[in-house]
Amino acid sequence: MTKDTEERLDSQLRAVADGDMDALGELYTETRSSIFGFSLSIVRDPSDAEDVTHDVYVSVATSANRYFGGKPMAWLLTIAKNLSLSVLRRRKTVELPDDMWERYHPDSTELTTDDRMILSECVSALSDEERQIVMLHAAAGYRHREIAGFMNLPLSTVLSKYNRAMRKLRASLTENNDAK
Repeated sequence: MTKDTEERLDSQLRAVADGDMDALGELYTETRSSIFGFSLSIVRDPSDAEDVTHDVYVSVATSANRYFGGKPMAWLLTIAKNLSLSVLRRRKTVELPDDMWERYHPDSTELTTDDRMILSECVSALSDEERQIVMLHAAAGYRHREIAGFMNLPLSTVLSKYNRAMRKLRASLTENNDAK
């Protein structure tokens, strides 16, 4: 995330705190895919991730006055994480529906049902934290340093967890490919 983007998000959050709902709309447009992807990496259900994403912006609208500057995306992701964890606490099982890949990657029309099943199985091999890091980096496009800031982890931890997750994904894909 560039410094200009951070400053723009910071300014939008401050405007929301002053009651500017147009700024909330701009903030939503600019950050919704990242919030959705991050939430999806935790709750692993597209409809729950959509609900969490909605609730994040409702929360922002009502509590933006508690934002005191700093890292706006980290603040938004903290809200998303807390709301996502609340969803998990309310629910007993965690599943990754087949349609998740279509809904999150609408451009991936060449994915077959078998491909989605394999991807689902591979992702389920990751820990929650590994899945979040991979989703933030690979799906949302954040740099490892930014992810470290969002998740309040040392950069070295994010890098090692990302590399470990990628090894797990490769091994899982190789196993599934050999089984075909």
